[in-house]
Amino acid sequence: MPDNIELIIGSKQIIDFISYSVESDIFTAADYFRFEIYNPEINITAGQQCKLSVNGNLELVGIVERIQHSWNKNGQKMIIEGRDLMGLIVDSYVEVFETKEDISLKELAELLLVDVPFISRKNIIYGKGDKIGTRTLVEDNSKDFFAKHTFVQIKPGHTVFEILNDYAKTRGLIFFNMPDGTFVFGEPITSGKAAYSMICRKTDSINNNAMEGENITDISRKYKKVTVLMQRQGTDPFSTSDINVSGISEDPDFPFAKPFIQVSDNDGLTPEREAKLIMEQQRFEALKLQYKTNGHSQRGNNYQVNTICHVEDEIFNINKDFLVYSRTFEMNKNDGVFTKLKLSELGILPL
Repeated sequence: MPDNIELIIGSKQIIDFISYSVESDIFTAADYFRFEIYNPEINITAGQQCKLSVNGNLELVGIVERIQHSWNKNGQKMIIEGRDLMGLIVDSYVEVFETKEDISLKELAELLLVDVPFISRKNIIYGKGDKIGTRTLVEDNSKDFFAKHTFVQIKPGHTVFEILNDYAKTRGLIFFNMPDGTFVFGEPITSGKAAYSMICRKTDSINNNAMEGENITDISRKYKKVTVLMQRQGTDPFSTSDINVSGISEDPDFPFAKPFIQVSDNDGLTPEREAKLIMEQQRFEALKLQYKTNGHSQRGNNYQVNTICHVEDEIFNINKDFLVYSRTFEMNKNDGVFTKLKLSELGILPL
């Protein structure tokens, strides 16, 4: 059966499109959408909220930001562009100076989102990392441990998203938006049953559902060992004896010695955590796996981000599970209706 697509702007419903593209990516803030319609019979203004339903399920909640209306002897055409609700948080800057100590993500989110329109602060999911309040470091000239509280600085020049996303990372979480408009402080799924499968067999092709595939492996920005050096507060930045070698992360699968060193003044992350995140970012960028498939659903379920897809690809010699971190619904006159899926290794939490 063909997929049922319905765009609602205000009280108006649109079901006929020349083309569209709707993105969802848990590692990219503010997902973009574009709809092209012929001979529009409705008035649309920038700033309106819109919703997209696919097969009866809500798959986009966003804001119309750009409208291009044109006509010629063949009729009228309108292109509607915008981003999901995370775009408001990406664009909104804080207006006050404040420093908060050991504040929870929930408290911080409710504080910063209070004046952001269209956002429901009650409809936010908080992961277990939100309970982390303090961290412990080792003083290099002492065997004693001391507790170091977590601080967050709120000041003009920073956006609401930057502050919330950076603070989430101190808890081992990321800040992302689900297609239905739900905000999440959480972790990408790491295990479980695959919701979808991408199949490309060279011999028995009857069950193939992948139209196109692309696999790029690039280790040019990947390293065997990542070391984070942290300068202790109040020490001479030019004295190497006063710098702590604070965090190391190693990649056992990297084929040869290649060190990466970063001197950090990030007081929100432990050096160990920062080193791990840097290495995970490098692992994430080293593999680009993408598939194109017909339609927007599989076995009655719309393609979703933060789900698991099993890939059986005899051309790439792949037979394993991956995380769906990006999904784009598209339609155009040349290719019809299709979906692009971007996949990454399970268990990666990039910066």
